[in-house]
Amino acid sequence: MVSNFRQSEILDFARKEGKVTVDGLAEHYNVTVQTIRRDLSDLAESGRLERVHGGAVVPSGVVNIIYEERRRTNEAGKAAIAVKCAQSIPHGASVFMNIGTSTEAVAQELLDHENLLVVTNNLNIAYILAVNRTCEIILAGGVLRRSDGGIVGGLTAEMVKQFKFDHSVLGCSAIDADGDLLDFDGQEVMVSRTAIQRSRNVMVVADHTKFQRKAPLTICTLNDVDILFTDNALSKELTANCEAWNTQVVTS
Repeated sequence: MVSNFRQSEILDFARKEGKVTVDGLAEHYNVTVQTIRRDLSDLAESGRLERVHGGAVVPSGVVNIIYEERRRTNEAGKAAIAVKCAQSIPHGASVFMNIGTSTEAVAQELLDHENLLVVTNNLNIAYILAVNRTCEIILAGGVLRRSDGGIVGGLTAEMVKQFKFDHSVLGCSAIDADGDLLDFDGQEVMVSRTAIQRSRNVMVVADHTKFQRKAPLTICTLNDVDILFTDNALSKELTANCEAWNTQVVTS
């Protein structure tokens, strides 16, 4: 009874905060870390939580992992992908960049690019690129999502429609085995779809962890993408499909 009651509370904490930690829960309940690890393992086995280093988060299939956890996931892989992507963007280009830690990594690699016009619905990208004084930055207006600095919704999509971009740099929450790009927020999906329609060259940045995750909403398929930047080889089936779709795959 005590264990079930505690586990129910732990689940509530995770849903409210996005993540729970072993040390924090052990202190809160005045029990050993081993006890909490058993609770988290039970919750993970039942599919109610997903274990991460030092604690647990809400499973990624229906609710996205909290921003700080996403930012720390495979940082080296994202950085390597970002270098390759930035090398494909020439000076003087117009670029749309959407929400995500992978696109933010690309922004870091664009600090030495000259005379860019960057339209973004990501406050973090705007802050990063503000250091580049030759880069003109346009923030797409809309509803602020405080959890990750994203700006989403119909107003954002309408503003993006006003542009014709040389390149769009898009992240996503997951890529399915059939090549579908997936996300969690319908308002965010709307903006990404609009950017795809208004871009001459569509580039997606996605590290290998995105191929291990699921999300409920479809942005597009890799058939709609010109270049995919990733850090691991794709499956044989998806590689063959990308070749048939003329989707270039660049592996860092």
